[in-house]
Amino acid sequence: MELKNKVTTFLVAVFMFSNLAPLSAYAVQEGKLTRAEKKQMQAQVQRKESALEIVNFAWWEDFEDEYLNSYILRAIEHNQDLKIATLRVEEARQAMKMQFASELPSFSVGASPAVLKLPGATNSVGSFAVPIVASYELDLFLKNRDKTKSAKKLWEASKFQEKSAYISIVSAVGTCYYNIVKLDKLIALQEEIIKDRKTIYELMSLRNKYGITSTADVVRAEKAYVFATSDMYELKKAREIALNALAVLVGDSPNNIAEYKRIAYDNIKSEKAIPETISSEVITSRPDYLVAEKMVDKSRLDVRVAKKEFLPTIDILGMLSFASTSISNMGSMNWTNAVAGAGGMVNLPLFTGGRKITNLKLASNKYQQVLENYHKTNLTAIQEVNDALATLKIDNEKYLKNDLAYKMEEKDYKYTTLRYENGTISKLDLLQRKEALLSIEKMVVSSRVNNQINQIGLYKSTAAAL
Repeated sequence: MELKNKVTTFLVAVFMFSNLAPLSAYAVQEGKLTRAEKKQMQAQVQRKESALEIVNFAWWEDFEDEYLNSYILRAIEHNQDLKIATLRVEEARQAMKMQFASELPSFSVGASPAVLKLPGATNSVGSFAVPIVASYELDLFLKNRDKTKSAKKLWEASKFQEKSAYISIVSAVGTCYYNIVKLDKLIALQEEIIKDRKTIYELMSLRNKYGITSTADVVRAEKAYVFATSDMYELKKAREIALNALAVLVGDSPNNIAEYKRIAYDNIKSEKAIPETISSEVITSRPDYLVAEKMVDKSRLDVRVAKKEFLPTIDILGMLSFASTSISNMGSMNWTNAVAGAGGMVNLPLFTGGRKITNLKLASNKYQQVLENYHKTNLTAIQEVNDALATLKIDNEKYLKNDLAYKMEEKDYKYTTLRYENGTISKLDLLQRKEALLSIEKMVVSSRVNNQINQIGLYKSTAAAL
């Protein structure tokens, strides 16, 4: 356990400080970080710490697999979908800030040169003005405030969507990784089966030569050998595809899959304890549930905004301008050469072609859709948790039965080996019994690794709340 903690600490440390800008890395070494670089580094560390907390990295550490941990860390750092999710959070935050700007007054300043010639005059008169304009929509009915609140709900929902992306990606990494481990073992077992079937075919051919075995038996043995070889190609293809998928998940090129290390099947830690029940309250921590909840709040605000569109708008406008007949005199800007004014307007459109009524109906309809989606999300979340738990329990029972069958077959094979050593059966009989043992072992391997994958499925369905 102490070694595991040391390895994990090292991996996390490397993860935290990897891929910083070269200038920052040099500055860290030289102790010459600028304030902006320190702030940037601190933000990166905080973001990565937050990511580890989101995916409940301690849960993954229980597998005691340093290779799996390293792939998860690489995915958190380099996966493009996660980067996009983070950028979308920032996009929503900026949209909220933009909407908030509509609650504030606006100021503008300009320069207005002009030339005027009056009828009958031989000379033109030039002027230069510096107008300062202020405008503000008085949010008496809090319509703009509600729009900002609506934009904020979208920002909050985007953060939960980012969390969902993190959990989904690391779950995909874990699933892909264990499928590769399973395929490694299945390929090794298939190689033994191919080797034995080839030997069986050769023995059958030899027996047929001496008239002990029929040609039909030889043909069947050859077919079994060919089919075993064909199955090997399928297993290798599946492993290649899984490795390519893992490379993309961790943000790497599939050309580098030859370097990807993984734990041996025989070194997999025993499966995690299977919970008897899971409280339905766990769905309240799922990102999809929280997103649906935020969207209900947003839609409710949108309906309120649509209703307030029927109320009048109150605009306040102020202007201050300093004017002069020459630019040289603008230095003496004072009240004597100033033009100032302030006013307001109450605007209540009487006819808009039904646009506001239609807008309210659309907002109300959207609210009903979002509300129904919220209820559906609740039911779907409960279903997914129940399905994941049921799958884990049933597949675990299947694994136990397969393991029991394997142990029984293993005992039978030992007895068969003794009989072969005593000369009471042929080598052909021994190889056929061995193939039966290997076939059951393949079932055990698949069902055991599927248990690991089902644990990840339960982890994902509970949003890493295990």
